Amino acid sequence: MTIKVGISACLLGDQVRFDGGHKRSDFCANELQRHVEFVKLCPEVGIGMPVPRPTIRLEQHDHGVRAVVPKTGEDVTEKLSHFADKAQPHLKQLSGYVLCAKSPSCGMERVKLYDPDTGYARKEAEGIFVKRLRELHPALPLEEDGRLNDAPLRENFVMRVFVYHAWQQLPQPLRKADLLNFHTELKLLLLAHNQAEYRRLGRLVADQQNIDASFAKQYIEAIMTALGKPATRANHTNVLQHIQGYFGQYLSKEQKAELSALIMDYHDGVQPLLAPLTLLRHYLREYPNDYLQGQRYLNPYPADLKLRYAL
Repeated sequence: MTIKVGISACLLGDQVRFDGGHKRSDFCANELQRHVEFVKLCPEVGIGMPVPRPTIRLEQHDHGVRAVVPKTGEDVTEKLSHFADKAQPHLKQLSGYVLCAKSPSCGMERVKLYDPDTGYARKEAEGIFVKRLRELHPALPLEEDGRLNDAPLRENFVMRVFVYHAWQQLPQPLRKADLLNFHTELKLLLLAHNQAEYRRLGRLVADQQNIDASFAKQYIEAIMTALGKPATRANHTNVLQHIQGYFGQYLSKEQKAELSALIMDYHDGVQPLLAPLTLLRHYLREYPNDYLQGQRYLNPYPADLKLRYAL
């Protein structure tokens, strides 16, 4: 199934910014686009604003944060928010969304919020469109273009996109067996990202008998929140050692020592995560294990994205 990812149109080179320019993302256009189908949207153009156009800014008023065109005084808050509602046929198909940073419509965080009386701005707001997007699809993986330049954040976003897509492909209505299989595939990923949620969600899935729409929504939102927490070296090390234990009966004393040393080299920052993972995958091919072969932790996305080279 094609994985569809929303994206601010300017990030794929469309000249739709207020100044007639773009903010093309090399990673999205050259790397990620090989594996996903991008759905381009520009909320400001979508509400009928021209290119080029007067700038929009976010202002703090007594009745809340408003998106205002300073040049004319026009308030476009409702238009930008409603654009997300009108785009629902597209948004429901998405497995993730890449947003333009600092934008008063699409910025996820630290967007300038102005005091209309003094002109003083604080970097503490989120864009109007993305605020509504979060309300409509709270589990949808979101990331900004600038943050994708950070290797751990880039890896984390792509991983969440592939997990969310897998969730979207589950047959509906959701059956307990399908939920258990999905959750089992995520166990080591959850252990790497959030040990407390790994334990809590394991108990929740095991005990839950009524798998209705309300529970499914609660579950996937919790999963995506847990996976959104960056994995630490310590947690990765714990998972690697956990996987190592499955091969204890097969490896020689020398092989065990080599693998243990490689895992600790990763823990100490001497080796990237890919080094112990490569050796573990080698042993998995040599000594197959159904449980490990089903774990998304070992193959969370296409290898040619090279996302674990810098971790």
